[in-house]
Amino acid sequence: MSTDAAGTEFAALLQHIWADLHDPRVIWQVAALALCLGAAWMVQRLASKRAAGANTREAGMPASAARRFGQHGVRRVIFPLSALILVVGARAVLNKFQNVYLLDLAVPLLMSLAVIRFVVFAVRQAVGHSSWLGGFERSFAALAWIVVALHIVGWLPEVIDGLDAISFTMGSQKLSLWMVMQGAAMVLLTVLVALWIGGVVDRRLSAAAGLDANVRVVMARVANALLLLIAVLVALPMVGIDLTTLSVFGGALGVGLGLGLQKIAANYVSGFILLLDRSLRIGNLITVGSERGVVREITTRYTVIRAGNGVESIVPNDTLVGSIVKNETYSDTNVSVSLDFQVAYDADIEKAMAILVQVSAGQPRVLKTPVPRAYLVSFGDNGINLRLGCWIADPHEGTLGISSAINLEVMRRFKAEGIGFPYPQREVRLLPGSELNAVLPVPDSVAKD
Repeated sequence: MSTDAAGTEFAALLQHIWADLHDPRVIWQVAALALCLGAAWMVQRLASKRAAGANTREAGMPASAARRFGQHGVRRVIFPLSALILVVGARAVLNKFQNVYLLDLAVPLLMSLAVIRFVVFAVRQAVGHSSWLGGFERSFAALAWIVVALHIVGWLPEVIDGLDAISFTMGSQKLSLWMVMQGAAMVLLTVLVALWIGGVVDRRLSAAAGLDANVRVVMARVANALLLLIAVLVALPMVGIDLTTLSVFGGALGVGLGLGLQKIAANYVSGFILLLDRSLRIGNLITVGSERGVVREITTRYTVIRAGNGVESIVPNDTLVGSIVKNETYSDTNVSVSLDFQVAYDADIEKAMAILVQVSAGQPRVLKTPVPRAYLVSFGDNGINLRLGCWIADPHEGTLGISSAINLEVMRRFKAEGIGFPYPQREVRLLPGSELNAVLPVPDSVAKD
């Protein structure tokens, strides 16, 4: 169809619609269209109320992903789809008695509205609520309305022929811009299906009892990657694109991964290693380098560690695999807390050690087994060094609080029992004949040689 013929057809369509608007019988088309839209709105209201009642009756009962997808999807497209069906039926009836050009125009508009709503809903179900979904919905809606407009004016075949005329050669295959656009659309469709299936698999794995959390994450991510790969491999041959033509890009991608992206690739491989060998788990208290905190998230590229002060550190997985990591909760959560004290030489050491044990045993966070113990560590310059050792089961809560509580109670008990803390002591000797000895009188308390 030439451009002039398309323009003539569109002009004829406008003339027919304009003529219908001046025909008194157009009231039947307008009434039929209004009646169809009203009935579709009522159908949507009834479907929403029925779904709400079913959700109320089945509150607390798990619903399958397919059922949830079907319920929400039907509510999403029930209005344009029911309106489309009713308009098509009304057009078939009125066409026996009069022209129905106005209804002919409403059919592609309602069809495009149903497609837009369903595609956006499918994307939302596949990828969740993301910030880019609003822009995607607007872009897809604009593209759909453009296609509908081209179809209405009769220019769509001309546009397709023009896109098909723009061709280029890749390897031994000749590709056109229209073929590439078809491939992109087919890939998008199959990727959406793959993402939705991946979401179903992820929910199934999350509900599986007795399966380790890390294994769930690995299986879900491997399944998503395989589904996306299968989607691309299936979509491209469906539009006539030979996959062997992509071998050049595959080789270039391999070289890029081997040279410029080797660090990123190492992080992804390390992420799968961490998830599979279960050396780190969510909630573990670890120390790597100067970072100490609780593992909050393990992704395929990095691990999030939350410190006691609330600061979250993003550590590349390659660092965790290639360096020494102190995992304080690897096999169990019990960790030892050591506190050092110093008492005077004239203090009752045994009583001081008993007080240390009593104070620590009275703290609610200190475990009863192993029992707290006090030790005489060494004899210092100013006093005797003691050490208290106790165990706690919640290191993720931090050790500063328990240390402060024990120190305060020990200070209070030592004061009550007359056990003093030593001060720094120095012994000064004045030698005979020194200048300081000649100037200052020597106190009786200072020994002289």
